[in-house]
Amino acid sequence: MDAVPAIVAAVSPAGAVVAVGLLCLAVASCVVAFLRPWSFTLWVIAAAATGLAFPDWFIGVGDFRFTSLFKPLLMLIMFCMGATLSVDDFRGVLRMPVAVAVGLVCQFTIMPLLGFAVATAFRFPSEVAAGIVLVGVAPSGLASNVMSYIARANVALSVTITAAASLLSPLLTPLLMSRLAGRMIEIDTLAMMLDIGQMVVIPIVTGLGFHHLSSTMRRWLEPALPPLSMAGIIAMTVLTVAVGRENLLDVGPLLCVACLVHNLGGYVLGYAASRLLGQDRLTSRTIAIEVGMQNSGLASGIAASLGKVPTLGLAPIIFGPLMNTSASVLANWWRNRPVHDG
Repeated sequence: MDAVPAIVAAVSPAGAVVAVGLLCLAVASCVVAFLRPWSFTLWVIAAAATGLAFPDWFIGVGDFRFTSLFKPLLMLIMFCMGATLSVDDFRGVLRMPVAVAVGLVCQFTIMPLLGFAVATAFRFPSEVAAGIVLVGVAPSGLASNVMSYIARANVALSVTITAAASLLSPLLTPLLMSRLAGRMIEIDTLAMMLDIGQMVVIPIVTGLGFHHLSSTMRRWLEPALPPLSMAGIIAMTVLTVAVGRENLLDVGPLLCVACLVHNLGGYVLGYAASRLLGQDRLTSRTIAIEVGMQNSGLASGIAASLGKVPTLGLAPIIFGPLMNTSASVLANWWRNRPVHDG
């Protein structure tokens, strides 16, 4: 870590130029047609670059630290998810139980075990390694539904798996985290269950109620929900990068490789496992996206609730931009190669 100040001084001017350039590209993606499918990805990458180049802007004001905004931001994102769902989305479990079951089993086995294997193989400091496992035990998020839509996969299945995995996460995420990362960091399983329930289940159920009980207000607010979710994810990205900047510069390149292996491995193993379990190609594409893409925002929120954003929160915030970039490439590749089975 002694070399970090020298590295910071060396990269700051170039980092500022790169950050400004990426911000301009992100703004352009909102109006330029061929960039529009990449808009969310470009905004997340630009947010990470901005936090890296201008960290002092995003630490806090006076005694107020911006990391205290993590939980409200995550709850806003989860509320937006719930508000876009309906009871009919949950009936998808009854309409396609085998596909949903395969997706959930793959979600809560492949990524946790792969995350543990990657964290162990790369020999990171314990809290950084635990962050990789934390990404693995998190459920999929809203971004996977967007990518399934772009890929022309089974969007109904994607939404159903995301909703079910999110509601199961207060139970399964702490148990898996305790089992796989208990030797890396101290984990209070019950406290984590309560935290995740507060950050995930309550906002989703509230959003679901809003969807059904306030039809007039919903029609007025519904167009704003996706931008609100995106803004929340972007804000969490820039804050985490700013707070964990020194650790990120120290282990960043190797951690990027580890997160990429974790992410790409999720796509490959998710698709392969789905096919081996008898699912058609369209379903397998959907499950591959659900498995490879994790709720990095939830993982960051858990890191913040434990007071370990600069270490435990590094892997989630690196995983997010990498995940969105790789998923955009994969979704557009599959979009141009449609399948007609299933």
